[in-house]
Amino acid sequence: MKQKLPIDITEVAPEDMIKYEMAKELGLYDQVIQRGWGSLSARQTGRIGGMIAGRRRKKEVE
Repeated sequence: MKQKLPIDITEVAPEDMIKYEMAKELGLYDQVIQRGWGSLSARQTGRIGGMIAGRRRKKEVE
């Protein structure tokens, strides 16, 4: 699916908001909104994925 750029955050599904929260924590939010997820490096997207996985594991333990 081709995304419209810049991304309209009001149209993002609630379950996908965690990705945007992680991008914000890493200082990548503006880049993602303006240029899309494809503008991130593999290292940056991997970092976001790792943070999401860690947060999910933490919730399972609690």
